[in-house]
Amino acid sequence: MRKIGNVRVSSTSQNPSRQFQQLSEFGMDIIYEEKVSGATKEREQLQKMLEDLQDGDTIYVTDLTRITRSTQDLFELIDYI
Repeated sequence: MRKIGNVRVSSTSQNPSRQFQQLSEFGMDIIYEEKVSGATKEREQLQKMLEDLQDGDTIYVTDLTRITRSTQDLFELIDYI
């Protein structure tokens, strides 16, 4: 069982350090980071994280808006997982 973090900022000018700091307090085994708008479906690191998931893994985010753009997106992600 791994602790997997997901960090996303919307642009390269934003700083993800707050998210990294919060996730590090939970002892992540791996953190996937993206600097891309959540509105785009082209989220390479999110797709990589989903492909690498193993039974028993737990995904951590600092805020649901960092991993999904809407409630519908969240439900689709949960269904996929």
